[in-house]
Amino acid sequence: MLLLLPIGLAACANKAQLREQAGAHINVGTAYLGSGQYNAALKELLEAEKLTPDDPKVHYLLGISYHGKGLDEKAIAEFQRALSLKPDESEVHNFLGAIYLEKGRYDDAIASFERALTNILYDTPAATLYNIGRAYYEKGQYEMALKHYRDAAAKEPYTVLMPLIEMNMGVAWLAKGNPEEAVVHLRKSLDLAPSLAESHYWLGLSHQDLNQPDMAAAAFWTAVKLAPESEVGRKAKEQLKTVTP
Repeated sequence: MLLLLPIGLAACANKAQLREQAGAHINVGTAYLGSGQYNAALKELLEAEKLTPDDPKVHYLLGISYHGKGLDEKAIAEFQRALSLKPDESEVHNFLGAIYLEKGRYDDAIASFERALTNILYDTPAATLYNIGRAYYEKGQYEMALKHYRDAAAKEPYTVLMPLIEMNMGVAWLAKGNPEEAVVHLRKSLDLAPSLAESHYWLGLSHQDLNQPDMAAAAFWTAVKLAPESEVGRKAKEQLKTVTP
């Protein structure tokens, strides 16, 4: 037993040294991620992976780096590896769900977001509930979308996402054929964030559905003024051509 002790101590010391070296690479890689330097971040994080291949944090950060470079399949693989090592990591489930949402894999997105919510210590549930709502909206399940938007607002009524939650509730109501209710939520969105061009655009569409051309034109014009070069600004400009006050 005594003969084995120094060997065991040496192994522990070696592991600690590897973790320390990997930690230095992780810190530098994280700093590069914060400034959007994904190639530089990858170089550091791949070095960390060589030293501590079973560290879930390394794989999570590698996933973020690959996503930043537009390499989503590699990002997904890294997130899945991180979750195989630490299955209850809500941030990883949430990021994975966000990628699935971007790629139109709505059922996979919902499953990932819901898994994130199973961790009672997860401290940003409103964002995840909001994203579930977005996924259901894209699936055409507007009532389920509204339910999750409402849940997000109830869970964190003072979240910075409230303007977007209200806007997307309005969009869902409009899709359900209820422009009156859409206007209510879009105006709430604009009370919270008056310069949100997208809310002005959807407000214009809602007024258009209500046969209120003057109000529709005003909303579209505001969207154009706020974001003339954006996609929503261009769409608002096109809609102005269809409005006849």
